[in-house]
Amino acid sequence: MLDYDLDKMLFRIPAEKHSAKEITEILEDHPEVQFVSLVGIDIGGHDTDEKIPVKLFLEDIDKVLTNGVQTDGSSVALPLIAELNNAKVDIIPDLGVHWYVDYNFRNRGYKTGLPIGTLRIPSFLVHNEDFEVGSRVILRDALRHFKEELMRELKAHPYVFQYIKGVDSVDDIEELAITSATELEFWVKTPDDKGDREQLFTAQVLKEQYWKRTYGEVRTALEETLMFLDKYGFQVEMGHKEVGGVKARMGNSGHYDHVMEQLEIDWKYADAIQAADNENQVKYVVRDIFTKHGLDVTFMAKPFEGVAGSGEHTHLGLAAKLKNGKTVSLFAPDDFNKDFMNPLGYGALMGVLKNYEVINPFVSSTNDAFNRLKPGYEAPVCIVTSLGRAVDEPSRNRTVLVGLIRDSKNPMSTRFELRAPNPKSNTYLVIAASYLAILDGIKAVLAAGKGPSELEKSLSKKYGDEDFYLERDREYRSEDDVFEDFTEEERNKLFGQAPSTVWQNLTAFDRYPEKLNIFKEGDVMPEIVLESYREQTLSQWRTELHDRIIPQTMDFIRGCKKVHSDDDFSDYDIKNWLEIDKIRHQIAKDTITEKCLLTRAKDALDHSRYDEASDLQLEIQKKVNELAALYITYKKNLL
Repeated sequence: MLDYDLDKMLFRIPAEKHSAKEITEILEDHPEVQFVSLVGIDIGGHDTDEKIPVKLFLEDIDKVLTNGVQTDGSSVALPLIAELNNAKVDIIPDLGVHWYVDYNFRNRGYKTGLPIGTLRIPSFLVHNEDFEVGSRVILRDALRHFKEELMRELKAHPYVFQYIKGVDSVDDIEELAITSATELEFWVKTPDDKGDREQLFTAQVLKEQYWKRTYGEVRTALEETLMFLDKYGFQVEMGHKEVGGVKARMGNSGHYDHVMEQLEIDWKYADAIQAADNENQVKYVVRDIFTKHGLDVTFMAKPFEGVAGSGEHTHLGLAAKLKNGKTVSLFAPDDFNKDFMNPLGYGALMGVLKNYEVINPFVSSTNDAFNRLKPGYEAPVCIVTSLGRAVDEPSRNRTVLVGLIRDSKNPMSTRFELRAPNPKSNTYLVIAASYLAILDGIKAVLAAGKGPSELEKSLSKKYGDEDFYLERDREYRSEDDVFEDFTEEERNKLFGQAPSTVWQNLTAFDRYPEKLNIFKEGDVMPEIVLESYREQTLSQWRTELHDRIIPQTMDFIRGCKKVHSDDDFSDYDIKNWLEIDKIRHQIAKDTITEKCLLTRAKDALDHSRYDEASDLQLEIQKKVNELAALYITYKKNLL
């Protein structure tokens, strides 16, 4: 139960109130806010946090708003840019977005009785005083480039306005509005509890948790979270249970023990860069409030093997604010009974699909991400879309990479849902890469002068058909279940073979240099920035595999011990144990003549043989899954 008044607390300083005078007045009226932090987002998606006392901040407010604060390359991930011998980095406030207050619920102010707050100011990173870098910079520049180029394209190809309802020419447009939204799925559990894979799987199949009523601490924490998010102005749409989880049990203490549940929170869309900032703040609020109630929160994409992971579907929209005050969708068709989209919508979707090989390294950059992206569990692995079987039958196909969202009663809702991201994806880079690909597709469509019916045929092309933009030996649309109605061989042939590791994903930068060029246009991602991102992602994969995954796998292998008694066993127990022990040795036991899989993987990483390391990672995963299933069978047969 909340025992303080939310109405007395400051939750945000809106973008229109960022003058030194207004900021000073607001902070002086809210003594519960004791600190200020400038939040820069590096190339790896990490955000900076430093506690500046409000009093000191206000004394130097003009200087801080203009020049920010200074850090060095060891504080941020900017490989090949901010190196130890050239490490000066400034963190400069962004005055164009909302600023949010982050509250510490474990620390109350003596005089106010309210939680102590820190004003978090989204900021840009600047290396050596003149090179703006980092994820927020990339997104900002991508949006700027997109708007400038699209306005030029609309002016050069006026034919397209015959397919856009409510706008006759580019002269009617005041400005373009790039809107985005994410949704947050996450798991909560009581500390130290480990999920029983079979119970979780059974509950998922029986749909015992999906959209069901919450209880106990989970309910309280979820309700408090929604209340707080509403105060921030996020316009929360709902919070509910997701598909994963098992029913909690009431303990002797009167509290629910053995909590293991998956939840989702949705909130309203915003301007693209604001949407990414909003998501950051939502995660902090979720974690802090659930932790206050004794619950662990994880935003991992796949916290438990064998059950649904957590996605973070990213919505991509485009509108035009007109000089007459109205706003129109630039993806919606003129006639919903005739077409799925207008040419800009088709071009946007085709751009994402054609260029997804080089978008994917920004979407799925961790080992955890690839644990989720496997056939089944509604996780998209194939580069394919669904529009709907007819214009009056909206798509509900959850097996595709990108879905079209449309509603004839609300044209402004027309948008695309990219389903591959997860809660730990770098949303700034996901959105930036997606819109640069969208621009590429729109340019191609407008240059070809295509209308909606022609573009639907292009998007629905069959393998081997030539097209003005899409690749010949590919298909891009399916209204069928991609996992059930196609074999793996058919999927790979029609939709391209999906990468299975971080390394395989990164190699797309080398395999598709012509596609990579879409990020370099407008100097959005110059070569040094792309190489910095590649190095950061490679280093993270290499280090995590070498120093975390391999040791954890060794611990798991050691835990698969012989447990049957020599006085009470069956021939079936002996058979199972011998097979288990054989696999254990293959994975983790060296001999004089042969090294085990774990040792070979470490050697490959140590000597930068990344193709080999990637292949071995997949072989280890396969063997570990085989071992885990066999060990469960073995233990179940013991009395």
